Amino acid sequence: MNIILLGPPGAGKGTQAARLVEERNMVQLSTGDMLRAARTSGTEMGQRVAEVMDRGELVTDEIVIGLIREKLEEGSEGGFIFDGFPRTLAQADALGDLLKETGQKLDVVIEMRVNDDVLVERIVGRARDAVAAGGTARADDNEESLKIRLMEYYKKTSPLIGYYHAKGNLRPVNGLGEIDEVAAEIGVVLDA
Repeated sequence: MNIILLGPPGAGKGTQAARLVEERNMVQLSTGDMLRAARTSGTEMGQRVAEVMDRGELVTDEIVIGLIREKLEEGSEGGFIFDGFPRTLAQADALGDLLKETGQKLDVVIEMRVNDDVLVERIVGRARDAVAAGGTARADDNEESLKIRLMEYYKKTSPLIGYYHAKGNLRPVNGLGEIDEVAAEIGVVLDA
């Protein structure tokens, strides 16, 4: 089963993806993790990634699709979770083409619905808890950074909600529940 977890920053996509990896033997395709791994891999694609990143440029969609292609060709018994990709309509089209080309399909897009005000409270609380526990908060775990990240999400990524709804893939879940409640809702969607 191949799925996309879709939702704004802080909605819990990474937390739920980690559970799906553990419980369903899925492979999480996090573009950030894949780029960091490619950079140090020594492969031809890794060299291309390193060159772009060393110049301080953004890695192109073509390169990201190439990395995803490599992972899809390696296969996964439990399927793939696309995390952080696609972020734009062009990327969604490219992913659809790639899946078709590799003989795979996108089974479901899970939209983790959240309230922005609660999301801000959640992120600020996460930072506060990290500091209280003697750790450090993520640099972007503050209200101003989150508002900027939310604006980017609404401008570039939220159009994917309508895109996947029109394709019949979209299934919303309440992303504001406790971790186990959200996981249970996702499980119902995946087992349907």
